[in-house]
Amino acid sequence: MKNILVVDDDKAIVWALTANLHHYGYTVNSVQNGVDALRQIQSQQPDLVLLDIDLPGMDGVEVCGRLRSDPRSSLLPIIFLTGLSELRDMRAAYAVGADDYVGKPFSMPELLMRISAVLRRAKNQQLPEVQKPTPPHQLQIGPLQLNLNSSTLETEHRVVGLTPNELSLMKYLMHHPNQTFSSEKLLQEVWLYPPGTGDPALVRWHVKNLRRKLEPKPDQPIYLHTIPHHGYILVDPPRPYQATLPRPATQLRANRQDKALYQAVG
Repeated sequence: MKNILVVDDDKAIVWALTANLHHYGYTVNSVQNGVDALRQIQSQQPDLVLLDIDLPGMDGVEVCGRLRSDPRSSLLPIIFLTGLSELRDMRAAYAVGADDYVGKPFSMPELLMRISAVLRRAKNQQLPEVQKPTPPHQLQIGPLQLNLNSSTLETEHRVVGLTPNELSLMKYLMHHPNQTFSSEKLLQEVWLYPPGTGDPALVRWHVKNLRRKLEPKPDQPIYLHTIPHHGYILVDPPRPYQATLPRPATQLRANRQDKALYQAVG
């Protein structure tokens, strides 16, 4: 039976979530602030966290960032469940490693499907190695190198760290270069959402964040492109043509002198 930790200071929301999640076979614990959430997770790690942003004291974004920076909880599934729907709030949540972002008021059936999808992804990540085929530890497309062990992406100019969601998306796209995928397809293939349940904003945010990390100019991408009305594509750009430059005149004169000397000696 999966255990879910609800972190929210709204008692009515906590009561409704607890009743519904119990009905569908989950066990539920709850705390009302970020500090207590970290303590609870350290003492008994849940299978998934439903996390509000607007918490007393330490907010949900800081809680998520601290959990992601701790190796013991770096892969802990975290769904933000919050009444804050501004773009800056979503950007902050995804930047620190949110697995999903659900706004209030929410549909309980949709939330349950998203919880199931996130838990399925977490199970795939944690399968014992003996049950998985041994994957390559590094993928490469042109100058881009993705290290699956360190969750880093090396470009021509730098090495950047990726969140778990960014890593999953980049890994999928590098396995399928030069192919276009709709947001719906990526939600199903990368994040394992049932059809019609995932939010396309999840894909948009992670594509935008990836561009900031891998593109020299994110507003003029050369690798990760948007195809209007179709989706996204990771392209393997051709290497720039390098013409053979003529040798400097001094080098040509030196060569002629060497040739004349050789003929004189001969």
